[in-house]
Amino acid sequence: MTPAPFIIGMGRSGTTLLRLMLDAHSMLAIPAETHFIPFLLQDAPRDGADCLARLRTMPNWGDFDLAGTTFEERLIALQPFSLTEAIRLFFGSYAATQRKPRWGDKTPTYVEQVAAIGALLPEARFVHLLRDGRDVALSYRNKWFGPGDDLVAAARLWRGRILTARSQAETLDSGRYLELRFEDLVREPEHWLGTVCDFLELPFEPEMLNYPRRATERLGEMGDRRDTEGQVAVPRERRLSIHANTSRPPDPAQSGKWRTGLTRGEVALFEREAGDLLDSLGYRLA
Repeated sequence: MTPAPFIIGMGRSGTTLLRLMLDAHSMLAIPAETHFIPFLLQDAPRDGADCLARLRTMPNWGDFDLAGTTFEERLIALQPFSLTEAIRLFFGSYAATQRKPRWGDKTPTYVEQVAAIGALLPEARFVHLLRDGRDVALSYRNKWFGPGDDLVAAARLWRGRILTARSQAETLDSGRYLELRFEDLVREPEHWLGTVCDFLELPFEPEMLNYPRRATERLGEMGDRRDTEGQVAVPRERRLSIHANTSRPPDPAQSGKWRTGLTRGEVALFEREAGDLLDSLGYRLA
């Protein structure tokens, strides 16, 4: 079965960067964050029509332009209905819009759904992108999502999600879970992309390093995020603003910004909550 990458990790850890790198491969298409798999797993749809109705209620459904495909008709006609086949149909239809034969996913919060998605999709291979939690906490500041300025909440969330992913990965067969550090990726992108490609049974292509050339176009799929009543909750421009760095080549200077961006007291708060995991991952404590 052809491997399908699922890029996971704590938000603000470089998952969009890795998505754009892999999406620049001639064989692989990765859409904007999906988020709907746990929603469908929680209460499995009865049939294709039910599945489609639920997908249409998702606040980010407008990010996936499948209007010119036969996705909806094929989903409704899917017999016997299977959530596994419905998910494959979605991703396959999306990849077809990009004229590519293989698909993947980048939804950071699936870091908490590794076991469930792994069971649903045997082809799923998880690339868990790790980043120094102090930089993650700094990057969450002034954002409309996540822990915001709360360093303790950021530390607990960062630590908890990594440990959850590792615990759930133990339920997978060998060779389906890979950890990669953001700092290594931006320092030696060609080497580490080669490692990821080997993991995915995908030939390395130098064009992946030219991802900034298409970054604006690919991120441009994202529209306004709407609430359950159809009102704009997060404008498109605000959503795009958090990915500004992806239009530039990998920048090692994005690592270690916490040293000047956080106060000594804030660093101490974070390390009190998650210093053990920072240390075990090779991040030197202050």
